[in-house]
This record gives sequence, structure tokens and C-alpha cells, in this order.
Amino acid sequence: MAEIHPFRALRYNPSRVSLPDVVTQPYDKITPEMRERYYAASPANLVRIILGKPEPGDTERNNVYTRAAGYFSDWRRGLIFCQDDQPSFYVYAQRFTAPGTSGGEYERRGFIGAGKLEEYSAGVVFRHETTFSGPKTDRLNLLRATRAHFGQLFMLYDDPQGVADSLLTAATAMLPPVIDVNDEYGVQHRVWQVWQPEVIRQVQQAMAGKRLIIADGHHRYETALNYRNEMRQRAGEHSSPDAPFERVMMTFVNMAAEGLLILPTHRVLAGVPGFDIAPLIERARQFFQVNPLRERVDAASAARLLQQAGAAGTALVAVTAPGDFILQARPEADRAPGLAGLSPRQRQLDVCKLHKILLEDVLKISEADIRDQTCINYVRDAGEAIARVRQGANVAFLMNPVPIGQVREVAFAGEVLPQKSTDFYPKLLSGLTVYALE
Repeated sequence: MAEIHPFRALRYNPSRVSLPDVVTQPYDKITPEMRERYYAASPANLVRIILGKPEPGDTERNNVYTRAAGYFSDWRRGLIFCQDDQPSFYVYAQRFTAPGTSGGEYERRGFIGAGKLEEYSAGVVFRHETTFSGPKTDRLNLLRATRAHFGQLFMLYDDPQGVADSLLTAATAMLPPVIDVNDEYGVQHRVWQVWQPEVIRQVQQAMAGKRLIIADGHHRYETALNYRNEMRQRAGEHSSPDAPFERVMMTFVNMAAEGLLILPTHRVLAGVPGFDIAPLIERARQFFQVNPLRERVDAASAARLLQQAGAAGTALVAVTAPGDFILQARPEADRAPGLAGLSPRQRQLDVCKLHKILLEDVLKISEADIRDQTCINYVRDAGEAIARVRQGANVAFLMNPVPIGQVREVAFAGEVLPQKSTDFYPKLLSGLTVYALE
């Protein structure tokens, strides 16, 4: 079902640039402070293309998108980007430790290729998040201007036997990586080029029956679909199924592989009109067993509490100014009015119970306000979430991560999770490989 092709990647030329100074995190993870740091690191840093700075006096002819196209063209002509000679797959390994821990090291492996764009209705590519028009408009403008993809979409596939991984590992076992770089979070990123036609054919065969789940990159996937449709219409009867715009650059990661780590994203509420912890706790007791904690939690103790309580079902830690609480869902929580209209799979999700029961029903925060982040912030680090409450935020809800099995079930059923439900760590670096459409 999945159609995957090798491609001739454009890659930064190590004789012209220092790779750590030019690659970046994905565009939607770049804060204003990070952008400033990237700009200062190198005049060839990829941020100038994927998230350039607006300038006073920008016009239709001179703006972040036209400047991005100019940089890309100049860097290709100046051999800052060089194109590989052979169509290839690119084995991609990331070695890391989990944030906030001093525990063991993980390694997540996958491979980069050009995946055929498919409508969701075809049953090949599945999403697990809802998308919004603003980011897609931005990315489409950039794609129209540059006609290239600079970051890979993060795609999951199901292969308990690890056939594709085994083929690629064997092909690269005795080879040095063509890329070896550490990012600002201490994650080591290594890439090996695989160009041998027989290995590529075997990997394509192993992947042919797979269905794909978008882990990260929903907006960019739908942007690529929209661009493909534009180009098909422009080409008319001359449009080819092998045209470069029919594909998009993807990193494929086996859901059964070691090192696939999903972090929780905690919710911090601030500025909720009329917020009062006492009625919140009282109303929550209808659907949750609520127990006050004798001692204030920190990130480590909260994680231990959540892991223990989560073994029996949905568990949340509520951090508030008067005190902290552990909330465990009662059996009747699955029948809460706020969950009406959700599938049995979605009702089992901790994040759905939090959003639909506590945020929307108990606290009366509208779905639109949650979507627009009117009084809610999403925080990866539990210690930061706790600190925000100590500094005056209303409440922080600390959570367990969503298990990959639940993501799989919901996505393959054609359903979605609430926004910011999954945080796949680490992110895929942008700029390791570039897929040019011309």
C-alpha cells in the first residue's frame, strides 16, 4: 500500500559550512529566541529558509518567502547544498536520553525516503491530529516559493519482524555515517546513504503492504497534498504519476522498534475567569477519585505517582496553589456527558477525559478557547508546569504519555486525538537532507 522511493538528496557541503551551525529543529518547534540563535550561528543556517524573519517594508515581491527562495537558489549555486549522485534511502539514527532524566541512553532508527502522497480516504496514510488553516497557508507559500522540502515528515509503520530495518542495518553495518551531528539538546543524529539498487528494491517490497501514521508533520503533509493538486491541475493531461511533487520527504520509523519515545504534554491553566479550586475538586469527584497529596510534588515524584496510578486507568496530578491532588478516573467517567460522541477508543484516552470532563464540562472552557490556547498552555517539562503554578497560574494538570498502542488504534480507525496529545522525542532535524522538486 505504501509507495516509497529513493531520491537524490541535497545535503549541506561540509567543506563550506559547519553542520552543527546550519541545521535546525522543525520549524514549528523554533521559538523566537531559537531563531535569533540560529541566525547568529551561520549565514547559511536553514532557519533563513524555513522560518525567516519578516522585515519592515515587506511586499508581495520581497518577503520571507521570496527571500527563502533566494537563499535556496544562492546556496545551490554556491555549492553550499550539493546533490547526491545516486537515488538513495538514508538510514537515520538518533541517540539520546529522555529529557528530565539521568537514565539510560536510547537509540531510535528509521530511514528517509520519498513517500507517495495519498489522500486519507485511500487508507494508506492516517493522521492522528486535527490541522488548522493558518500553518498550512504559511507552509504552502514557502513550498510554492522554494519548490523543495527541507524537513522530513515523521511517519510510523507497523513491522513487528523489523524486515526493512534489518535490510538497511545490514547494508550500512560496515560503513561510516555521511552525517554525524549533535543538536542543542545533546541528541546525536547520524545518517548513512544506501544507494544499492537491490537493497532499495527489497526495502520497497518490505514496505509495500504497510499503512503509515503521521507522527509529526500533519500540516506539512496536507500542504504537500494541496501543492500536488495545484501542480496536477497546472499540468493537466501531461501530469505524470512520477512527478516529484507526487511525493514528499519522510522518515519512516517502525512502531515496534526500540527507542520510540512519546513524552507527555502537560496542561497549565492561567487566567481562567472565576477560577476557584474548591468547586473544581468537588465537581471532579463525580467522575474521579480525588485524593490530596500530603507533600508538594516535584517533577520526579509526580512521574512516579502517575506511573503507579496510571497502571489502573486514567490518572492525573493536579497542581494548585492550596495543594496538590491525584485524580483517578472512576468507571462512570467513560459515561460522562462530555464524552458523548466520542468513540470507545477515544474515551479511553487520558487526554480526552481531561479535556472533555475537567476542562470543558467542569471548568466551562470552550473547545474554541482550548484550540486557540486562550487560557491554556502546553508544557513538556513537568518541573516547568509546577513552577508556573507556584508563580501564579491557576492549575497544572500533569499527565502520563499516550501509549503508542492507543495512538495506533485511534489513527487506524480514522479518528483523531486532541491537539498536543503526543510529543514524539527527539524531533527530526531539518536540513539533514533536502528534497528538491526541480
